[in-house]
Amino acid sequence: MTITTSTLPDTPTAAAPPARSRLRRRVRAVRPAATLGLASFALYALYALRHHARFDTGAYDLGIFGQGVRAYADLHPPTSQIRAATAGPGLQDVAFPLLGDHFHPILAILAPFYGLFPHIETLLVAQAALAAWSVYVVTRSGGPLIGTAYALSWGIQNLIGFDFHEVAFALPLLALALAAYLDRRWTACAAWASALLLVKEDLGATVLVLGLLLLCRGPGTARRAGLTLCVLGPAAAALAVLVVIPHVNPGGGYVYLGSQNPAGTLAAGGTKALTLLMTLLPTLFLAARSPLLLLALPTLAWRFLSDNPSYWGIYFHYSAVLMPIVFFALIDAVCRGKAASRFRGRIPLAVALTAAAIGAFFPLARIVTPGFWTDTPRITAARQAVSLIPNGAPVAASHNLAPHLTDRASVFLFAPDITDIRRQPVDWIVSDTERTGIGTQPGPSEVSGFRQVFAAHGYVVLRRK
Repeated sequence: MTITTSTLPDTPTAAAPPARSRLRRRVRAVRPAATLGLASFALYALYALRHHARFDTGAYDLGIFGQGVRAYADLHPPTSQIRAATAGPGLQDVAFPLLGDHFHPILAILAPFYGLFPHIETLLVAQAALAAWSVYVVTRSGGPLIGTAYALSWGIQNLIGFDFHEVAFALPLLALALAAYLDRRWTACAAWASALLLVKEDLGATVLVLGLLLLCRGPGTARRAGLTLCVLGPAAAALAVLVVIPHVNPGGGYVYLGSQNPAGTLAAGGTKALTLLMTLLPTLFLAARSPLLLLALPTLAWRFLSDNPSYWGIYFHYSAVLMPIVFFALIDAVCRGKAASRFRGRIPLAVALTAAAIGAFFPLARIVTPGFWTDTPRITAARQAVSLIPNGAPVAASHNLAPHLTDRASVFLFAPDITDIRRQPVDWIVSDTERTGIGTQPGPSEVSGFRQVFAAHGYVVLRRK
């Protein structure tokens, strides 16, 4: 006798597996992604915290964002005395309103965490968590090998190796939006993408491109979601650039709109070509087979059309936002395409090996070098120098010293090449006289009215007489 469904007892336990079994299956399904995500978080946080402890972070941008998040935690609009050093004309206050520079209200999310842990390191740990969250999402969609390649990708490494930046929020949001896109969850895709509009004003163009891709998916929910993004993206970007930022900015404008040197935008073709090459290389150029790669065009466009050379290359944090795009383009092109069964094993392995080889030349590789963990006499002297600054004191600090004081002092940037110490209401100066870059050795005009109270290994502390 054949047992059919109609002959089974009418009980829930016979019709479906126990809830515990379903839970176990779900845990097994997410375990590889969760494990890799947690490992990535530990790696990112460990590197970032040690990088900071070595006095390798800076006023731009960790110190600036530290002051902004501290203001949010105190229930004030985000401002920064450090950013005032390069504010331009129109600033009457000692602090620059950060929403007059870029539109990034999503940073307010960090305020409760900073309130509980009022230290600059909170921002570094938060950034590590955001990047690791995106690793989890990529791994869930593409598998452990592609997830590993993404975790070690040079764009993510440069973000972790560069202080802190609001673009860290874009990583999980983009990953979640693109994972939903590949799963045909159009409403979820639009919802996650819409949140990008709170990260930075230039992402409105990326949201627009995603909306156009959704429109191409045909009628129904996809088209409605696409239309929503096509309206929201440009509208939010225009509102931020033309209304909000100029209203808050002391100079009444948006300083990043257009190039001040159009001829300069045509320069450095080799640098820009290298950036394009490096963007696709981690995916073995297979990302170019997916229309999702079009999402990279807005970011590449504003960077390459700028006359600021720092935007053109592969360094700093500027390419981090491209990494979720190219890796989901890879997943779309290979793992979910017609050749999936043929290449599922070989391509992810090749991508992971390529990412590991490239990653050896980027910041996280330092974590296995003994020198990274050694406190040099200069590091010890830097700690002694910043420890002399009283809590709550107004202080002008060199670029690499400023983020170590923003938690407990009123910090201005000490950089005699771009700032005038006589116009800064400070009682203390703490300076690194040996490191090149932003900030130089104090000269006679900079120390007038101050007396030296500490000097060791290139670090000098001055106190107002």
